[in-house]
Amino acid sequence: MKTSISSYSFSALYRDGFTIFDAIRKTKELGLEGFEIAEAGLKTEGDLADFLLRVREEAEKNGLPIPCYTVSGNMLTDDPDREVERLCRQADMAKLLGAPVMRHDVAYGLPEWKKGARTFEAVLPRIAEGVRRVTAYASSIGVKTCMENHGFFAQDSDRVLAIVTAVDHDNYGVLGDMGNFTCADERPDIAFAKVLPNLFHVHVKDMFLRSGMLPDPGEGWFRSRGGNYIRCTILGHGDVPVPQCLGLLQRSGYEGFVSIEFEGMEPPMKAIEICAANLKRYIAAL
Repeated sequence: MKTSISSYSFSALYRDGFTIFDAIRKTKELGLEGFEIAEAGLKTEGDLADFLLRVREEAEKNGLPIPCYTVSGNMLTDDPDREVERLCRQADMAKLLGAPVMRHDVAYGLPEWKKGARTFEAVLPRIAEGVRRVTAYASSIGVKTCMENHGFFAQDSDRVLAIVTAVDHDNYGVLGDMGNFTCADERPDIAFAKVLPNLFHVHVKDMFLRSGMLPDPGEGWFRSRGGNYIRCTILGHGDVPVPQCLGLLQRSGYEGFVSIEFEGMEPPMKAIEICAANLKRYIAAL
């Protein structure tokens, strides 16, 4: 099991002149072993391919592999062929980065054009068809693709596994985020264990969790699908059973990267330093 961090963790710093190249150097300083590239929060400069090549060169100079490239995606758009083509071009960017895995979202909710049964099951075939086309292309260039338990609509473990099963392609799997299952009101330990056999990559994230029966905690908090309160925080400070999930990973034989994804409201640089120290300590204690 190898440690990493998502570039998204630094996104609050980018508006103050801090760059992704600074983030790569900070990752090396923190003693982490990989640097994941996230489309979200990334401030690109000029042509995307040229920019990503510079990112790859800086990561290589610092001895940091890029284990995953994460991008948006929606197979329930009005023009799915166009979306498949766009995602195939993003797979080309993953290849350019040297990333063996690309995560793309699959859908964010039921579309307005869906007039029949407004259920997840009704749109599952359309999601699976588009995803299968993308992963077939990505396979031809040596890049695996996966979905994350992310975006509320396809966030709980049963829906994630339903999509992976419907796609039914060896090149397609799961980016398992330990914290994100709480957005669908699932216990992270139980849900994470369910997706273990299909994992291609992992996010380590912590959250504070509060019952929806309590008063609204205010700024920084959002509601789960079932109306409970959640706030992202520093790894080790919240209620997600991160050490337990890491233990599940170890016992499963997982040998890939686990990436910190910090999204809290704490001062980001100090928070990232604590996240890195805690992740390394948790893994060493296994």
